[in-house]
Amino acid sequence: MSDFQDQDKRNSKGGSNNNLFWIYGLIIAFVVIATFIYREPTPAEHAPTSVFNQLCENGMVEKAVISKSTKTIEVNLTAAGVDFMKKSYAKPHNPKAYTKNPHIIVEMGDVGQTENYLREKQIAYDIPREMDYSGLLQFILPLVILVVLWIVFMRRMGGGGAQIFNIGKSKASLYDKENKVSVTFDDVAGIEEGKEEVQEVVEFLKNPDKFTKLGGHIPKGVLLVGPPGTGKTLLAKAVAGEAKVPFFSLSGSDFVEMFVGVGASRVRDLFKQAKEKAPCIIFIDEIDAVGRSRGRGNMTGSNDERENTLNQLLVEMDGFNSDVGVILMAATNRPDVLDPALLRPGRFDRQISIDRPDVKGRAMIFAVHLKKLKIAEDVNPENLAGQTPGSVGADIMNICNEAALIAARKNKDVIDRLDFQDAIDRVTLGLEKKSKILTPKEKRVTAYHEAGHAVVGWFLPHVPSLNKVTIIPRGRTGGHAQYLDSERSYDTFEYLFDLICMSLGGRVAEDIIFGQRSMGAQGDLEYITRVAYSMVTIFGMNDKIGNVSFRNDDDYSFSKPYSEATARIIDEEAKKIIDKAYDRTLEMLNDKREQLEMVAQELITKEIIFKDDLIRLIGERPADIAAA
Repeated sequence: MSDFQDQDKRNSKGGSNNNLFWIYGLIIAFVVIATFIYREPTPAEHAPTSVFNQLCENGMVEKAVISKSTKTIEVNLTAAGVDFMKKSYAKPHNPKAYTKNPHIIVEMGDVGQTENYLREKQIAYDIPREMDYSGLLQFILPLVILVVLWIVFMRRMGGGGAQIFNIGKSKASLYDKENKVSVTFDDVAGIEEGKEEVQEVVEFLKNPDKFTKLGGHIPKGVLLVGPPGTGKTLLAKAVAGEAKVPFFSLSGSDFVEMFVGVGASRVRDLFKQAKEKAPCIIFIDEIDAVGRSRGRGNMTGSNDERENTLNQLLVEMDGFNSDVGVILMAATNRPDVLDPALLRPGRFDRQISIDRPDVKGRAMIFAVHLKKLKIAEDVNPENLAGQTPGSVGADIMNICNEAALIAARKNKDVIDRLDFQDAIDRVTLGLEKKSKILTPKEKRVTAYHEAGHAVVGWFLPHVPSLNKVTIIPRGRTGGHAQYLDSERSYDTFEYLFDLICMSLGGRVAEDIIFGQRSMGAQGDLEYITRVAYSMVTIFGMNDKIGNVSFRNDDDYSFSKPYSEATARIIDEEAKKIIDKAYDRTLEMLNDKREQLEMVAQELITKEIIFKDDLIRLIGERPADIAAA
């Protein structure tokens, strides 16, 4: 049997025995208490004092036992006494009466008087020493209550009463030969650069001599940095799956405990186990929970348990050599808050950035998840990738799952393109508001608003290609126009200006058709305001402000890096951009009034139209014709 199997069985048996230990302890305590408190009732019959006196007078009492605690006399009769009681007092339904000692029990008055009476009648008696069970109960019962409360407390704090003995042990989950990591690089898509970076880790674990013979060494620590859901944890598991080595997985919060010194103890125990299992990988997810910069927000002289844990982690990372075969991998989406000592060379030597996937990466991720689904022939990973700009791997997995649920809800045999369209809308915009019924006027206003976006975007050269337009309410939106991701490397002034014009298309369409404005343009106005101010203050796209960038990442800063006079100019220039875009959009929609009417009427009829419908209604997109 392998070492992995031995340890797993020891761990599983140990946890079971600890739990059984407390169960057995409670059972034993209950039996002990019951033994002291509970006494088996005697089968003797109760007799009145007059009968007892009669038996004593006639010499039918063999022995008497006086019980001071119960104030009774247990009487053993002679053979003549037993015959007398059977004839005179035995009940017909109780033939076994007076067959066992003591034969009868008599209520007793004063103990002294009873002793004198028995001595006078020359009857042997005994007064045994008795334990005061009430005093014993008063001692044991509070003790039992304290033990039970302690067990409950420890179960809440550590997952079991026996955890008090293991509170300093590591909480890492171990994946080894018995519990293998089944994830490989084939399951990871869309982050090809990250996969190439960690290939060296796999190669070192498989063939360390390749590196050590030239005098080089593999980095001790690899830090995966990126937004949530981009696949950092999945990539770490794939490394362990490819290298086929033990994999310790835990979260940074697993080190944090209310007891002083527990976190540092768990760090020591984790690295001790890792060295015993070497070569292996330690993966700490969300390491910022324990690796934040020291000294922030602490009072002078305070003892921070988290800082003690971090200090121990730094010491342990310095305490093992790269040739030991222990690779520490960690993931975070907040590298800016990590302690500089944690990021220096010799600890986390290598930082791998896992960014949001581009359209090609998203297509690869869709292809991985679509293998597990029954899809129709019209489902294209490239097309789905273009409809999900900014989505990460977790979002794409959620979209595929939602599409499967939607198809199953409709009793379909396969998942088709429309199911994925609904799933994308469900994930990105929210649940369809079927209970929200638009009035004919609201529906008409929404249709013209969305048609304004569609028509303006259709004829602007720099706006991405339109995929669909809908007036079905979802989440906080009454409708939306969906554009395919163009995956631009950088944005120009012309591109951003066209986006502002397209975003104003809904508001301008309302002004032209109805002569009044609705609340539906709120989101559009927030977007164009943010873009216009960014063009002026961040991207240096304004001649009057010049080539400066006033970006301030500190949201809590109450001071601006420019004067009041400059702030006034910024406001004026941003408003000029928006006003210029409005005039351009107004001129375009007045010129394309016929196309606006056709698209709006189609939306009122169908509620959702696609790119093919727009081509049929208003012709090919000029930008597409130019590109061809």
